[in-house]
Amino acid sequence: MAAKKILFLVGDFAEDYEIMVPFQALTMLGHIVHAVCPGKKAGEKIKTAIHDFEGDQTYTEKPGHNFTLTANFAEVKPDDYDALMIAGGRAPEYLRLDNRLIEIVRSFAVERKPIAAICHAAQILAAADGFRHTPPVHRKSDWRAENMSRRRPTGRPGTAIS
Repeated sequence: MAAKKILFLVGDFAEDYEIMVPFQALTMLGHIVHAVCPGKKAGEKIKTAIHDFEGDQTYTEKPGHNFTLTANFAEVKPDDYDALMIAGGRAPEYLRLDNRLIEIVRSFAVERKPIAAICHAAQILAAADGFRHTPPVHRKSDWRAENMSRRRPTGRPGTAIS
């Protein structure tokens, strides 16, 4: 598969595994992944969190990694990217309030480019009215690197994978 240029929306206290694993895997496969966060520049860091169920009524939260951003949010041009990935965790709770971020997500949905919204990142798709343009695929088995191409996941409608 030819290398794709992927925009990765992240923020403070996003789920550690939902950033580290896809970022490393897609990079290892030769894709160009630009991890960005509103209000931050390339080289700056976000704090990730690790959520776990340990027998309480809800999950616990522990510090994760300091993840280094690879591009400047202010310079993002959606037309420059083949696909969009959005990390979950707690970050979508506040990222969905950023008007520029919502416009970026909406542009991917309208253009029917592939969108991978991990876990709570569906909040951002909902805020951007992205489900109107790109019905989601909810099977974890459909989350494969080859689905980040311009093709739709096999046998499923839409271009959003959550």
